[in-house]
Amino acid sequence: MSIKHLTGLAVTAALLSAQAQAKTEVEWWHAMGGALGKKVNEIAADFNASQDDYEIKPVYKGSYAETMTGAIAAFRAKEQPAIVQVFEVGTATMMGAKQAIYPVYQLMEDTKEPFDPDNYLSAVTGYYTTSEGQMLSMPFNSSTPVLYYNKAMFEKAGITEAPKTWQEMETVSRKLIESGAKCGFSTTWQSWTQIENFGARNNVPVANNSNGFDGLDTQFKFNESAFVKHIEKMGEWSKEGIFKYGGRQSDGMPLFYTQECAMTMGSSAGLAGIKENMKGIDVGVAQLPYDAELVDKPQNTIIGGASLWVLRGHSDEEYKGVAKFFSYLSSPEVQADWHQFTGYLPITKAAYELTKSQGFYEANPGTDTAVVQMTSVEPTVNSKGIRFGNFLQTRDIINEELEAVWSGKATAKTALNNAVSRGDEQLRRFERTQK
Repeated sequence: MSIKHLTGLAVTAALLSAQAQAKTEVEWWHAMGGALGKKVNEIAADFNASQDDYEIKPVYKGSYAETMTGAIAAFRAKEQPAIVQVFEVGTATMMGAKQAIYPVYQLMEDTKEPFDPDNYLSAVTGYYTTSEGQMLSMPFNSSTPVLYYNKAMFEKAGITEAPKTWQEMETVSRKLIESGAKCGFSTTWQSWTQIENFGARNNVPVANNSNGFDGLDTQFKFNESAFVKHIEKMGEWSKEGIFKYGGRQSDGMPLFYTQECAMTMGSSAGLAGIKENMKGIDVGVAQLPYDAELVDKPQNTIIGGASLWVLRGHSDEEYKGVAKFFSYLSSPEVQADWHQFTGYLPITKAAYELTKSQGFYEANPGTDTAVVQMTSVEPTVNSKGIRFGNFLQTRDIINEELEAVWSGKATAKTALNNAVSRGDEQLRRFERTQK
């Protein structure tokens, strides 16, 4: 090979290298491990390949709590990423850090990136929106609780459809036990499913101040009669074996996987785990039950999962990259693919319509249950979401107090009174940090 040719190759390589270096890097900290982490890397790589100006660099930072704590520490050390994924219970904490966050609606406006909040599902964005309707963070992986049921166990008991109300949950559970099932139902994430979403579904407030949306001087109300009756009933069912508690977060799923319990309540994003652990078993997906004594028609459920927050302290060029990436992430194709792969909700109406037109819901019955449950009614002040400071700690308190009911050590009234008074202390602690 001639010297001239080698020089030409060197110049080309140098030009390509300079071009690659010219890409503005944008760091994105996230909490998605395993298959979800691979998918996140794939989304970033596809975006990076789609244009020549920006490079999104996803960095896995451990659990949701670890990712959020790490980002706060990094901000203090002036080493923060441009984007951080924060779980929904951290929303009030992020909002409280006004100096640290760059609200998404502001970012899109400042970078002149086309952005219409009306394109997004209001039941999803409501959680991350101010009372003036301004979107603070970009929804990413949003889930909502649904009811999973074992179709073969239902058939054996002569049950033809999933229970819609809590009253039917009892009747169906008794039939299942009569037909040989060890337990009627279990639940995961009990604060989320049995307190937060029980309130939303039945249009009763979990707290005053529009469930915390309207200010810091909020007080919890989940020790009022609707909640007390519900937890009291579950305590009775726990004694009878109709309801079986399997532990915090998703620890109760094995009770359903092993077919000990015929039903469970869990995240819509849990479908992948069910398919993995229950190969060959036909599982149905139904909406979360509501209390027929409280409402004739149920409200939407509220979300779990996480959203993407933008942190201050970066260059204008990086923020342009963040805005472009958010537009890419919200595109129907990317959202539909993420929704179909993970079981998380599509965050836009267009992604839902695209998934429908691709025949995905027809081929995978039940995968649209969560979307229908969240979008069939207009959210009320009680079903828009919750916004409480230090709510991670309050969820632990709720878990502890509910466990005392399930084990027969406390009445529902005592446990919920304790949880409210201890939870209110957490709210006051958070309030002091905001002054």
